[in-house]
Amino acid sequence: MEFCSLIRKKRDGLALTKEELTFFANAAAKQSVPDYQLSAMLMAMYLRGLDARETADLTLAMAHSGDTADLSSIPGIKADKHSTGGVGDKTTLIVAPVAAACGLKIAKMSGRGLGHTGGTVDKLESIPGFQTALSAARFTQIVNETGLCVVGQSGDLCPADKTLYALRDVTETVSSIPLIASSIMSKKLAGGADCIVLDVKCGSGAFMQTLPEAKALARAMVDIGKRAGRKTAALITNMDAPLGKAVGNSNELIEAISVLRGEGPDDLREVALSLAAKLLETAGTGTAAQCRELAKGAIESGAALEKLCAMVSAQGGDAGYIKEPARFPAAKHSAVLNARESGYLMHMDAAAVGQVCVRLGAGRQKKGDPIDHTAGIYFYKKPGDPIRCGEAIAKLFCEQGERLEEAAAALDAAITFGKESPQKQPMVFDCVE
Repeated sequence: MEFCSLIRKKRDGLALTKEELTFFANAAAKQSVPDYQLSAMLMAMYLRGLDARETADLTLAMAHSGDTADLSSIPGIKADKHSTGGVGDKTTLIVAPVAAACGLKIAKMSGRGLGHTGGTVDKLESIPGFQTALSAARFTQIVNETGLCVVGQSGDLCPADKTLYALRDVTETVSSIPLIASSIMSKKLAGGADCIVLDVKCGSGAFMQTLPEAKALARAMVDIGKRAGRKTAALITNMDAPLGKAVGNSNELIEAISVLRGEGPDDLREVALSLAAKLLETAGTGTAAQCRELAKGAIESGAALEKLCAMVSAQGGDAGYIKEPARFPAAKHSAVLNARESGYLMHMDAAAVGQVCVRLGAGRQKKGDPIDHTAGIYFYKKPGDPIRCGEAIAKLFCEQGERLEEAAAALDAAITFGKESPQKQPMVFDCVE
């Protein structure tokens, strides 16, 4: 095929065939055409759009542009859960062991944090000895033995997406729902799961800040999953404020452990239980109500916490930290942020909170940046809570004390106060199946 003719075709608003989209994805994977031609195609796609069939065909082509996971040696239903990214979002650390305790097999590849969003792999690496880089054989063995394994993305997974994602970032073509959906779902399909539940975040800390945008993305991804023959569902969840009270790596892991013990903040428990129940329901375990009870039972019985301990031990980590979270080291420096006025905490810009954590050392601005596992924030107050002037809102932690003053000022700027209690928002806005 001649690449310029494909650019011209999409520029003129015509649909591309499956073969043409495969050619485009392979060209991106092999970098066999110049970046300026790939960028021109991305801009044409951004402006003219892709229909549902084109989006699915592009996603499958990207998924098969490199390595794919072979989970055929794992008996049972293989399930995966993916979040579109948020602040304080430690739900995988809860959902995965709950689902495994209920009989599903969780063979999951997770990412690292980048920008204001956190990453599951970074949180797990807070545990001394925990290994997130495993051979395919060992990965499969652990899933078969314990029911779950969470590793970092490795090998040549979706090379087309790596190239196109980098180009979208510098050509202002990121905010295209078909391109976002194909980027996310290509990696999920390459991961090999039988059923997938997507946690589409909505609000100030999410890429999709409005409900209509979040619903459109959820529908696009669920449609791709259906066309690819995977059982797929999406929950649209609230990310207008950090999820839970803890933000940071070891801080979030400790909070996830508290939920698995039947404790923890109400908002985090609600989102995690809803996702776990939807994953069980999508896998055919039972009705929505039955699956909710199964998920709750896995926590109440301690079975889910035992699954997390088993996974940590199998991946080389010290499970004693899961059983005794007080063993996690504390940061050398801390500072308390107090309320500057009385009334109600009205709003907390979640993206700004995430950036504060990056300043403290808990996140990274570019791939490869080192992170401080002890750095983060613990919130005493959340939106909707009454507060008095001078009362503690949050505590900031880090290893480098000189970062605290600037970070505390930025956190203070991210918080809005008011005289009347704000309207309470649901934690789960909608479900797309």
